[in-house]
Amino acid sequence: MPEKQRYANSPATYEGYGSRLGVEKGAILDWGDYYFLHLRPRRLMSHEKWPSLPPCLRETVDEYGRELIKLCERLMRVLSRGLGLDGGRLQAAFGGGGDDDGVGVCMRVNFYPKCPQPELALGLSSHSDPGGLTVLLPDDRIKGLQVRKDDNWVTVEPAPDAFIVNIGDQIQVVSNAVYRSVEHRVIVNADAERLSIAFFCNPKSDLALGPLPELVTPDRPALYQPMTFDEYRLYIRKKGPRGKSQVESLKGER
Repeated sequence: MPEKQRYANSPATYEGYGSRLGVEKGAILDWGDYYFLHLRPRRLMSHEKWPSLPPCLRETVDEYGRELIKLCERLMRVLSRGLGLDGGRLQAAFGGGGDDDGVGVCMRVNFYPKCPQPELALGLSSHSDPGGLTVLLPDDRIKGLQVRKDDNWVTVEPAPDAFIVNIGDQIQVVSNAVYRSVEHRVIVNADAERLSIAFFCNPKSDLALGPLPELVTPDRPALYQPMTFDEYRLYIRKKGPRGKSQVESLKGER
């Protein structure tokens, strides 16, 4: 624990080591720890929060981040074309790709320890990711991720050497709900601990995002008023994870 506390986060930020919970009294506490790091924009990177053991860790994480940024840019191009738009449209809506002024990139390592009564706990409560894209490297030995399909929870079967990609709330907003964010949760295990690495590609934090004008028509009016990612993230963090209720509630704030 003393070593963990060297890298502990604070209530003001997720950066570093901690446990996931909302900041409001009564918010849900999940059965799991996390380690959270900023990768972009570079001005948010703080190597004071990057563990130095083993010695290659910082270099490896930086390389992993660079490669997944490339992957996310490719996925954003595919999603843009799926909307009938230019391949770079979503990336531009998110604020471009510059290291200092473009999209935000961060990652979270999730650790779910053994739980003596897994039926009474969740590793991560039901939620949709608030940002743009999530690229998840799951533990391919232990199942834990579940996604909501209609009224049922479906356990995702992890495939070796494969990523799981989730669409987040900001893509739902800019696509005017043509794409919908994925509601998911994590269950825990009495016999085995589990690790996963989530990589997030998010819009520029202070850029107001709303439905793209090209996707707003008289028959399909704008469903959301513009809001910055900073504003939305604070809205989410105060309440803790609550399914998709937060992004859906924005429709009522028009």
